[in-house]
Amino acid sequence: MPAIPAATVANLRDLGTLPLAGGRTVRPGLVFRSGQLDRLGPEDGVVTGLGIRTVVDFRTDHERTERPDHVLPRSRVVVADVLADFLATSGLPPAARLKSLMADPALAERHLGGGRVRRAFENTYRAFVSTDSARASYRALLTELADPAATPLLFHCTAGKDRTGWATVIVLSLLGADEETIRAEYLSVNPAVRQAFAPLVEGFTAQGGDPELALAIIGVAPEYLTAALEEVAVRHGSMEKYVREGLGVSDETADRIRERLTESAGA
Repeated sequence: MPAIPAATVANLRDLGTLPLAGGRTVRPGLVFRSGQLDRLGPEDGVVTGLGIRTVVDFRTDHERTERPDHVLPRSRVVVADVLADFLATSGLPPAARLKSLMADPALAERHLGGGRVRRAFENTYRAFVSTDSARASYRALLTELADPAATPLLFHCTAGKDRTGWATVIVLSLLGADEETIRAEYLSVNPAVRQAFAPLVEGFTAQGGDPELALAIIGVAPEYLTAALEEVAVRHGSMEKYVREGLGVSDETADRIRERLTESAGA
């Protein structure tokens, strides 16, 4: 789906109308994804008009403190820190410090140059599958989606591409999207993310930073998603078992989500 042109929220997208198995589609107007909401204001009618009831925030404590969400009236926030366990053992991964890395090309090159950026993101994506904090966070998202009172729901991280991207993969897999649809949706955020971070990229390259490194930091790549899917295959064998066993989401809850969030094509 194309990005929704909101004035104050980057990379805002409705998962609605994406194709699913059996001639069904995702029901529009119920599940949204985006970047952080730190600039959101009531004057942004595009966002206020969505009627969001629940916001699931995947960011770390540091990110939420540095750039707190501006939450709309009548919406509640569910904090689901995906990277809490990763942070405790490995420090902040690139997905949680995009702006500090983009502000310092020497720092970015030192930590992520020479091909290390892809390995760093691949390790982070594996942690989305393997760590307790990530499993609890994505279970919290699915639990909310099964509750009729929680939607319309928006989930987000900082740029809306990595933690949010994997959340989208989980939701679409549970609803019955095929691999082509899932990968296309995962990669389709790149133009919106690059537009949102264009000033940072320009500043990065103006200071002598490698433009390819900048794009690797702010964008997503097929290899990142493949790393997470391989972790699922090794640990659980399938996305279905990952949702049931890894995330601890019952078949009854999964069925409620499918019933609520899908409809016949053209309905």
